[in-house]
Amino acid sequence: MSGTDIGLIGRKVGMTQVFQDDGTMVAVSVLNIEPNTVTRLRTTDRDGYTAVQLGTETSKKLSKPEAGQRKDLPKGAQAIKTIREFRVDSVDEYELGQTVSLVDLFAAGDEVDVSGVSKGKGFAGHIKRHNFHRGPKTHGSDHHREPGSIGPGTTPGRVYRGMKMAGHMGDETVTIQKVRVVRTDPDRNLLLVKGSLPGARGSLILVKKA
Repeated sequence: MSGTDIGLIGRKVGMTQVFQDDGTMVAVSVLNIEPNTVTRLRTTDRDGYTAVQLGTETSKKLSKPEAGQRKDLPKGAQAIKTIREFRVDSVDEYELGQTVSLVDLFAAGDEVDVSGVSKGKGFAGHIKRHNFHRGPKTHGSDHHREPGSIGPGTTPGRVYRGMKMAGHMGDETVTIQKVRVVRTDPDRNLLLVKGSLPGARGSLILVKKA
């Protein structure tokens, strides 16, 4: 995710609905965001850019390169499995092993940007993938779901790059911007944001202020 604000790593739980104070019902996505641990600080002098690396979730077995990356962390944080980086203007206010939690960054009414990997749909045709119109169903037409012409024959004599055609659909990083935080539940590490978000239940998500 681009930007200069730190965010948090979490998991998508699913969707539900909540009632607001004025009685209106709002569809929300529920995100489980456990406290994140600062695992590395990137500086311009050493790395060429400034960023804070956060980690969450633990694993009983890490590879040797992964374990080597975490050897400078406190003992309880050396088993962290999932790591992501957030670009920031300065790393002066962060230190290795520091914990960043939900209440530190987000509150009800805030606007956030949420990134996740969309559900994979496999190979899809142009109608499903790009929302094309289908052909006529009557008068002898046999091109009900055909894509039609994809370019002139003589000039340029090729198919233009980027032509919308059938192919692999989904399974790509999608960012939804300016999503409103409806409610936070610090006791259960839950963040409720308005509307639907990309990804399947249990998929990894990144949340940062819009």
